[in-house]
Parts: sequence; C-alpha cells; structure tokens
Amino acid sequence: MNRRPVLRRAALLLAALLPLSAAAQDVLIRNATVHTATARGTLQDTDVLVQGGRIAAIGTGLPAGSAQVVDAAGAPLTPALFGGITAIGIEEVSGEASTRDGALALGQNARDITVRPEFDVTLAYNPESILLPVARVEGIGFTLLNAGTTAGGSIIGGQGAVVRLDGSPDPIGPKALFVSLGARASSLSGSSRAGQWMLLDQLVDEARGRIPADSRFALLTPAGRATLARYLDGGGRVVVAVDRAADIRQLLRWAHKHKLKIAIAGGAEAWKLAPELARAGVPVFVDTLANLPGNFDRLGATLENAARLHAAGVEVGFSQSDDASHNARKVRQLAGNAVANGLPWEAALAGLTRVPAQAFGVADRTGTIAVGQPADLVLWSGDPLDVAHTARQVWLGGRAVPMRSRQTELRDRYLHPAPAPESGALPRAYPPRVD
Repeated sequence: MNRRPVLRRAALLLAALLPLSAAAQDVLIRNATVHTATARGTLQDTDVLVQGGRIAAIGTGLPAGSAQVVDAAGAPLTPALFGGITAIGIEEVSGEASTRDGALALGQNARDITVRPEFDVTLAYNPESILLPVARVEGIGFTLLNAGTTAGGSIIGGQGAVVRLDGSPDPIGPKALFVSLGARASSLSGSSRAGQWMLLDQLVDEARGRIPADSRFALLTPAGRATLARYLDGGGRVVVAVDRAADIRQLLRWAHKHKLKIAIAGGAEAWKLAPELARAGVPVFVDTLANLPGNFDRLGATLENAARLHAAGVEVGFSQSDDASHNARKVRQLAGNAVANGLPWEAALAGLTRVPAQAFGVADRTGTIAVGQPADLVLWSGDPLDVAHTARQVWLGGRAVPMRSRQTELRDRYLHPAPAPESGALPRAYPPRVD
C-alpha cells in the first residue's frame, strides 16, 4: 500500500499542531482592502509590508524587495481576531473533567466557602492544545483565559490573562480577575444575590486590612489578600459575568466605591444602563446569540443590545456565554448579528480586535494594523463578519499559520477517503476484517 499520502497528511497535521517556531518571513500583501481597526479606518487597494514579524509599511505601490508577495486581489485584510473569553488551552474535552483546568473547587457548601483570587489559570495553559489550531484557522489570534466559577468554589473565580494563539507558552498581558454575579452565582453566595455584595464588601475589607488576617471570619489567605489588593484603586481589570440590569446597577456603584476598573461579560440587559456604562468607561462583551429571555436575568435580552450600547458611547466587544472554547469561530457570527441589528460594521470589527486588546492591556501586541505593530493578520475570502466567508491565510507575528487543524484533517479524511482495500468496502481508517 502506498503510504506517502498518509505520511503527508500526518506531517501537515503535525505542522498545524506544533508551535509557530519558524522565523517570520518578510511578506508583502498587495492590493488588499485593509481594515486597520484604527482611526485610519478602511484603506482600499492598499499594500501591507511585513518585516521581522512586524508591520513595516502601509501604503500603495510598496516595493517588495526580497519579501514574498501575496496578491490579495482586493480581498479583506484584518487584524487577527479576539476569540472571546474562553478556556482555549486550559480545556481539552469539555465532558472530561481531567482535561478541564479553568475553575477551582475546594469547598462543597456555604460553610466551606474558600475564596482564592490568587488562583491563576494561566499556569495550566497548554500551548500545544488541539484547540489552538482549530481556532487559528478561523482567523482567531488571541483570547482571554477565563477563570470560571464552579460548585465548591466562590463568586471570585481567580485570574486569567490574554494569550496569543501562536504556540507561545506565556500570557502577553496583565492578569485579569474574574467575578460572577447574579443568578448564575447565587449557589456560591448562600443562595442569594444579596449575599454576593455582602461577601464582596467583606473581601475588600480583608484586602484593605480592616479585618485581621487571623479572624475566624476571614475568607482570604495572605496571598489572596495581596492579590485582591492589587485590583483595588484601578490596579487591574476585573471581568464580571453579569446579565440583569439591577445587578449591573449595583456593580457600577460598588466599582465606583472601591475604584475598580471593570469589564462586563454577558450583559444581556446592559443596554438599559448604557449611558451609565459609557460615563464609567466600562466595556461590555456581549453574546448576541443569547438574545432570548432564557432565564430571569435575561428577560430584557434583545438583538439590539450591542447597537444600543454603542450608540450611547460604550465600547462593545464580543464573547460567547456557552461552549466558547470549542466554537470560538462563532464570535464572527456574534459580530455579524450585531451589524444586522444596527451596530456599524467598523464598530463590530473593533469589537473583535481593538476593543478587547485595549480593554485587557495588549493593544501594543495585537488588535490593529499599524506600522510597528506585530503582524497578526488575516486575509479573508470575503466579508469576515459573514460566516459564508473564511480565512484564506493567517499570520501571527509575521509567521504564516498552517491552515490545517484536527477538524480539517478529519473532514478531508472522510470526504475524500483513499480507495478501500481490496478485501472490503470500509474506509481506510478501519482495518480490513479478518474472518
């Protein structure tokens, strides 16, 4: 049997799964529709020159020199996209507990509440996760690792950070602290959302030293006190998962009182407080697929959430509420849905690029197309906010990403199987039966 096609496919898959360790190649992307996600907006028939992994020039008629030339023929070129707030790299199989590292469970009931803000999910990040190439081939270049809440944990899930999906092992930005509020977290706060504010106020008092560390009522370890203290007085971004307008109102008051720099994840009813959110400078990462009153915290959900927030001056980003790690590609659908319901196209693209990069402290590393920026780029077959179109090529740090993943390999394997062995009609993935 000819094993060369099998070996070739195996080599392609291995290349897709390994970190992007090869040196960046100089590239000139010619005649593209360049969506910069900056104040320059969209540039027609424009060239982008990449040298040494960074964007060296943007213009027309740029000389190629020794750079490889890619003719975009007018196709869209965007920054690599934000995959949302996910567990990419800290979760492999959602149904297998041994592969999930994104949440801490140390206590099993209210008497055993254990609050560990020092818990840092980035320490479990696996840059060789099978999910990285699955996301990369969809044009996704970075994500915020989520420290989630779970039974036996607390409303403070822990810390995460932004990682680039280029195979590098470490975060590229500052840590963010994750908090869950509302009905989704009431089981972690004595079965009452009112208890959440009581607990949060106590934790702040502990971090500020107003409750002695040796008090029998203390909830934080010394490391937890030091960690939480870093986020007070604007010291770091606190990402709060919350939907109901009443809870968001309390959150704004609480954040103002303690001088916290917050971002909202979810925010199904955030549009009701759009002016207040704009005045406070709070970005909101919405899930436009969660547009029905699926629970009592989302009775005011609407397809126009993103558009109404933007109209009021709120910075809008996108992130899925459910299954974000395995279906990160859906963030484009979220943005496209928002455009279909009134959000300007450029604002939707910014919500997938510039807005999250700025919100999470990595604007100098990714999120825009500008001279001097790392070359995290995607060339598309058409409108990137239309799911009918796909990424033709992705570059991260100027390195061309192999446009292969385990999913594409499986697709190709079973759509175009090799000729079945003479002994039977089964695909080659199955050994011939021996009677």
